[in-house]
Amino acid sequence: MAVKIRLKRMGAKKKPFYRLVVADSRSPRDGRFIEEVGFYNPISHPAEVRIEDEKVIKWMLNGAQPTDTVKDLFKKYGVMEKFEQSKKA
Repeated sequence: MAVKIRLKRMGAKKKPFYRLVVADSRSPRDGRFIEEVGFYNPISHPAEVRIEDEKVIKWMLNGAQPTDTVKDLFKKYGVMEKFEQSKKA
């Protein structure tokens, strides 16, 4: 089973916010997921982001792959650095 860390769109029309979820790559974008690991609201200024680093790193060490957008968020908020450090340890 290929596991992805990706965004799940929520909210009203023209007012989206996203949940970062761990899901099977075959499930639909807004469908079933395994675990919620964060929150992203690009509409608020500044953008509101909450990422549970420990859960994300645990999933990535177990083989979960972040999508391109999620990987950019992780780089911006320092999760990728923590992941690289934990990989070396």
